[in-house]
Amino acid sequence: MACYPGKHHRRSIRLKGYDYSQKGAYFITICIHKKKCILGNENSGKVTLNEIGQMVQKTWVELPTHYVGVDIDEFAIMPNHLHGIIILTVGAGPRACPEEKGQPQGVAPTTILSLPDVMHRFKSLTTRRYIEGVKQNNWEPFKKHFWQRNYYEHVIRNEEDLNQIREYVITNPLKWAMDSENPNNCL
Repeated sequence: MACYPGKHHRRSIRLKGYDYSQKGAYFITICIHKKKCILGNENSGKVTLNEIGQMVQKTWVELPTHYVGVDIDEFAIMPNHLHGIIILTVGAGPRACPEEKGQPQGVAPTTILSLPDVMHRFKSLTTRRYIEGVKQNNWEPFKKHFWQRNYYEHVIRNEEDLNQIREYVITNPLKWAMDSENPNNCL
């Protein structure tokens, strides 16, 4: 396919016919818009999160408290992206959390969240919190989007796959210098 500047050629990266609301483990990678390194800094294989990175981490860790049937496993926040494992159980849905504006106010028994639903809610919540940080903490405003439009996902098929992905996530900060998401590696 030819590349035309200014044109979007979007194709789905999802498994055709796969039900992303079914019970299972999913590996995801979400990148900051234009891969800007705004979440922290890497030094000697360790990522030190700044306020923005800490906000993203806090929001990620809170996912199970906001959504019934959503759990998290290993995750790593890099300077410009997040790797994480999300585990969905049957019947994932919103929890009551009245202290958080915009969050569901009760469990809707007929609502079952899919992986795209969870990722959309995570991105929306972090974006809203970032906007609050711009207003209250003088964080640098972003243009158009905080996160890139889509995200990478992989359906974890078995225990061996899960363990390999856990190892990848845990060791990812050690590989930042060679990471394809590192802007210093872009040609």
